[in-house]
Amino acid sequence: MKTIKIKDREFELFIPNGEIETAISRMAAKMNRELAELTPLFIGVLNGTFMFAADLLKKITIPCEITFLRLSSYSGIHSTKQVKEIIGLENIVKNRNIIILEDIIDSGLTIDYIINKLIEKNPASIKVGTMFFKPSAFKKNFIIDYIGIEIPNYFIVGYGLDYDGQGRNLPDVYKLKEE
Repeated sequence: MKTIKIKDREFELFIPNGEIETAISRMAAKMNRELAELTPLFIGVLNGTFMFAADLLKKITIPCEITFLRLSSYSGIHSTKQVKEIIGLENIVKNRNIIILEDIIDSGLTIDYIINKLIEKNPASIKVGTMFFKPSAFKKNFIIDYIGIEIPNYFIVGYGLDYDGQGRNLPDVYKLKEE
């Protein structure tokens, strides 16, 4: 589909699933090389990262573990500028090599919040991986170690990303259509 409608908004095809798969393969290969001796703990940020985390972990060939946490910082198509913890981190992270997986990083507010919470638990290391990154919206100073695809500051849906709860199930990514 070239265009879709979700609730009251029109979206147009932006990134086909094949490009997403290629980016994930590239990220996984880099992680397999760099993390081979570490047995990392991947922490996926729900809800948006469920597709990305599943597809990425299928390509991770090194010993690892995965867990999830759930945060919220969006209402509709706008950031609330506040992070709300919905499901917390229960795994022991002390002395572990942590890889935070996020569906998209724009301002960086959510990941910054997670990094600061994790630092309190004394992990051995913290790295960040994201499927989509909006460099023009990024306002924090942490390093993003693994980036799937850099995009302009568009509002996107699909491949785990939603508009007001809908659209996560789409295999391709769509951007909000210009009016």
